[in-house]
Amino acid sequence: MKNLSLDSYSLYKFEHFFELSPDLLCIAGFDGYWKRINPSVSHTLGYTVEELTSRPITSFVHPEDKIKTDESREFLTESNPLINFENRYITKEGRIIWLSWTSMPVEKEKLIYAIAKNITYKKKLEEERNQQLANLTKSHQDLKQLSYATSHDLRSPINNLLSLVGLLDDSKVDDPEILQYLTFLKSSAENLSEILNNSVDVLTQKDQLNIQVEELNLNQHLNSVLGSIQSILEGSNVSINADFTELETIKFNRNYLESILLNLITNSIKYARSGIPPHITICSRKSNGLSQLIISDNGMGFDMEKVRDKVFGLNQKFHNHPDSKGIGLYLVYNHITSLGGRISLDSAINEGATFTISFKD
Repeated sequence: MKNLSLDSYSLYKFEHFFELSPDLLCIAGFDGYWKRINPSVSHTLGYTVEELTSRPITSFVHPEDKIKTDESREFLTESNPLINFENRYITKEGRIIWLSWTSMPVEKEKLIYAIAKNITYKKKLEEERNQQLANLTKSHQDLKQLSYATSHDLRSPINNLLSLVGLLDDSKVDDPEILQYLTFLKSSAENLSEILNNSVDVLTQKDQLNIQVEELNLNQHLNSVLGSIQSILEGSNVSINADFTELETIKFNRNYLESILLNLITNSIKYARSGIPPHITICSRKSNGLSQLIISDNGMGFDMEKVRDKVFGLNQKFHNHPDSKGIGLYLVYNHITSLGGRISLDSAINEGATFTISFKD
């Protein structure tokens, strides 16, 4: 090496760089033929150097990309550099690969100096991601249509139930217990109708990307939820303590809030420990500038080591209960996060569960 002149040494270093580069380095003529290529080109496409330089470049290009490749060469021959140009090539084995090119023309030499990177793996990931997004979009549309259809189909039996309840004549009933049951029946039918109508409103608001947020009185909406499940409360012997003195109101969507309270309260009742009456505490507070709602129970609890990453997933069931559908906590999570909030769970087996909801102010 010491015997090489400075120019010879520089040429040697250039040749070494050209031969060892993992990227595809090419010198092409304005006539559309490669004049020189490095080993990475031959290795990537699977052809010999002689095969690659003896045929027009476009003969190796994917048929669907030939026109845009020809147009890009025309663009280059007009002394315009080409940056991040992507096209597909077909290897000798018939595989399709994606290359991203940066090409610089030299007019007086009638040559194009180009470097390409193999981005096939990146394109495959993009294709898989796009397919997943398409599948998710379709699933979302299917679920939305199912929700609309279910809401529509439930209207008739609910309206029929309301009509039948309206025909009941309380004045002809003397038994106080039966009168109380009739009151519960009427209240439940009316609440069911209201929940159905609210669900349709929420679906419509989501389509319009305009979910209404307003100042909500926590005690008022808790009482509304408790009134809708009065018979469940009495049948379960549950005790509920609520304290909203520190924070009486929050900014949130009314239907979402009542759905959250309904699901968490009924879950606490549903998953109570055998022989132990369910006890639920609900309180609100300000913590680090955030409005929070904390709902705790003394029920069966969760094994957090097993369920930590799954507890708010769709169709996730953690207890052998006949009414468990794996939807309630999924709905709660989506109601909260869709409006920028967060929910966390602290729990242990047979030690109950505490849900802490942080609302976006």
